[in-house]
Amino acid sequence: MNDEHEIGPGRLVGAMRADEVATLIEWAAQESWNPGIADVGIAWSVDPAAFIAVRERGELVAGGTILSYDRAFGFMGLFIVRQDLRGAGVGTSLWQYRRDRLIGRLAPGASIGMDGVFGMVPFYERGGFVLAHRDLRLEGTAHGARDPSVVTLGAVGFPVIDSFDQRHVAAPRSEFLRRWLEQPGAHGGALFEDGRLVAYGMVRPCRVGYRFGPFLAERADLAERLMGHLLAAIEGEQVQIDVPEPNEAGLGLARESGLVESFGCARMYLGGEPDIPLNRVFGVTSFEFG
Repeated sequence: MNDEHEIGPGRLVGAMRADEVATLIEWAAQESWNPGIADVGIAWSVDPAAFIAVRERGELVAGGTILSYDRAFGFMGLFIVRQDLRGAGVGTSLWQYRRDRLIGRLAPGASIGMDGVFGMVPFYERGGFVLAHRDLRLEGTAHGARDPSVVTLGAVGFPVIDSFDQRHVAAPRSEFLRRWLEQPGAHGGALFEDGRLVAYGMVRPCRVGYRFGPFLAERADLAERLMGHLLAAIEGEQVQIDVPEPNEAGLGLARESGLVESFGCARMYLGGEPDIPLNRVFGVTSFEFG
């Protein structure tokens, strides 16, 4: 590959091949990240240049993603080193390469976000990232009640959803969102008031159970109705939701639905924190892709 760079004896970093993506997905599953079944494939279909690999003697030993959203915002995710090589400096070299390469993929001054495990915060801070808040994962068994006023996402024109979404994210992500909402096996819904979209969300199938995301609502009462409806669609299944900690209403709603905290990540930014109304973000789309 003509874009590979040496980062150690026998180790080259560069663009990931399509056949290596399955290995990255399997590593993520082994880490209990429980990725959505379609998540990585969607990201690849939208931005294959975002997938970065480290190879040793031609074999994949580490990987990660660096998505560019319209060059206006970047997100680093899926950062994994093969277990037998952890602590050998591979991760540090890969992370720095991904950060620098993503900066080069973005417009000058664009911010970069990431969700990292809490124990790695000092490392990411040394790389220029600043802690913004925690995103907490809550999980449990889905129980809910259908709301007759909820309409399917398919009955809502995509431009309407996209416009609403753009008011709650760091940068437009139209093509990513279009494919994300169309993934097989997902359940979605939306609420309107006076003809205006005021909430939408979805749950998607994962290796185990389902996960919310995105889940956006202008008010907590709207989120409660929509959450109950989506939980009813997957009644009895294991379900997870990742809630920004500043959204206290969102955390309360998840707990009232019987979900308990099981994991968390530190949301960090390089280049400034975007102006996102976290009180309306009741479930982030993905720890891996923002």
